[in-house]
Amino acid sequence: MAAVMIVTGGSRGIGAATARLAAARGYKVCINYVRKREAADALAREIGGIAVAADVSKEADVLRLFREADRLGPLAVLVNNAGVVDVAARVDEMSVERLERMFAINITGSFLCAREAVKRMSKKHGGAGGSIINLSSVAARIGAPAMYVDYAAAKGAIDTMTLGLSKEVGAEGIRVNAIRPGVIKTEIHASSGDPARAERIGATAPLQRAGEAEEIARAILWLASDEASYVSGAILDVAGGR
Repeated sequence: MAAVMIVTGGSRGIGAATARLAAARGYKVCINYVRKREAADALAREIGGIAVAADVSKEADVLRLFREADRLGPLAVLVNNAGVVDVAARVDEMSVERLERMFAINITGSFLCAREAVKRMSKKHGGAGGSIINLSSVAARIGAPAMYVDYAAAKGAIDTMTLGLSKEVGAEGIRVNAIRPGVIKTEIHASSGDPARAERIGATAPLQRAGEAEEIARAILWLASDEASYVSGAILDVAGGR
């Protein structure tokens, strides 16, 4: 039986690249999305997976997402990819609504999905083990001043969650790791109000370019694979040397 992977935020960008590569490597993939239904359904048809609409910041939606994924078989991998950014702003310009949305999706959503994954994967709960890969950001290291301190702080929380959860469930057969992408060419930059940001900032990295979504996907699939069987609690920078 093929292993099952859930990819949150899987209709575009890094999530879609991960879903495609996972399917090519034999996984049954459940793609989660919020609004991009046509893109998610088309990708699901392309890779022979399923697409499930769910807002990861809402517990009822997360429960439904995992119930739908259960139909594919036992869960083996969760990729906590769903996340949001906002327009560049200083902290003294940020509304409480912005902060609540940022932390609800980027932090609470990752915790809720990890919770449901542990319930299914943990040997303590009768599971066979598995892998959780969280998407952090190089912003967690640099702080993103005058741009996205709230986003950077949310990703810093993901780093800490990764370390703590890996120690909590390691003995139960679950490996927990994180990827910290640098500037990657995806649609998220348009939603930040600066669609040219990836090319401009990517050129300042030691490798002198922005990354591709597929490059992050390859790192995710490596962490999910048996080739990374002794890797847990790791936070892997895939940031062009930044």
